[in-house]
Amino acid sequence: MSKSLWSLGRLATAAIAVMVVGAACTTTQPSPSPSGGGSPAPPSAGRLGTVQGRDRLICGVNGALPGFSFLDQASGENSGFDSDYCRALAAAVLGDPAKVDFRAVSTEARGPALQTGEVDVLIRNTTWTVSRDTSWGLFAPTTFYDGQAIMVRADSGVTDVEGLSGATVCVQSGTTTELNLADQMGARGVPYSPVVFPEIDPTYAAYEEGRCDAVTSDRSQLVARRTAFANPDDHSILEEVLSKEPLGPVAPLGGDAWFNIVKWVVYATIEAEEQGITSANVEEMAASSTDPVIRRLLGAEGELGVGLGLDNDWVVDVIRSVGNYGEIYDRNLGPGTPFDLERGLNSLWTDGGLLYAPPYR
Repeated sequence: MSKSLWSLGRLATAAIAVMVVGAACTTTQPSPSPSGGGSPAPPSAGRLGTVQGRDRLICGVNGALPGFSFLDQASGENSGFDSDYCRALAAAVLGDPAKVDFRAVSTEARGPALQTGEVDVLIRNTTWTVSRDTSWGLFAPTTFYDGQAIMVRADSGVTDVEGLSGATVCVQSGTTTELNLADQMGARGVPYSPVVFPEIDPTYAAYEEGRCDAVTSDRSQLVARRTAFANPDDHSILEEVLSKEPLGPVAPLGGDAWFNIVKWVVYATIEAEEQGITSANVEEMAASSTDPVIRRLLGAEGELGVGLGLDNDWVVDVIRSVGNYGEIYDRNLGPGTPFDLERGLNSLWTDGGLLYAPPYR
């Protein structure tokens, strides 16, 4: 290389270096984090913008499971634990728990409904698994810790899984229930014949009609469906727990900002119960509490709602509309309901359960 070309090369390199340094000096710096005293930037519109533009939340539910999501044909109202979490999300993003379109989604349609964006969120007795987490959607915190069980006729004499040797068992296809049953029976060396149905209603109808000796599903579902039998006391649920079934909301893949909202709506109901915030006192606590934890949660202090793209007092809207976790549970599943389900693992961590919300700060 000639000396003159070498000199030009050095000049070009120097010029590029100056340009890079200049660009670095003028690059916009990220907004300070809340802990540093600044306000987080709101998320891009995404699905939140779609939902707010539509002014309706499309929530995928079961629609045929008493206690969780059940459509009352007479009133046209959707009631239950899962339905109330749909309302909680609508209250957070639209300020009105009534702005929900409940869309009944079959077992086999759950994944496609999320993958195609047919629903904004799925809140439908759906077990969190790795395959679903990576192909269906993003699972928010578990709202109901369940386990699989088996129901038999009380006069059958069956008291454990081994007693079902040679029995026929009704089970719904396309579920973790079907796979768990095969795993457990195989591991225990118990021969059985599965009687498989694609939908929930035919599954229980076949069992009640005596076309199979037993029926299996999540324990909560068995308890709920038994209440609709002609003679509920004629059926008993075995004590054995066959699996872990963590159930909760699922947001479509590809929308982290929307997932954050779904996630923190759940956490807000849990934290509210821990802090003693209820539908009856939430407005008073927002106005008068001096506890900084409560003030941040209810939007009386800080600007944490901005980071989620919501009003700062969105938690007030949620709790005023549906209550805290304990209120939602008791109203739909607890004492005084036909199900009377003990909270067990679904108690707060301070009461020996698994419910635990990260700090809202």
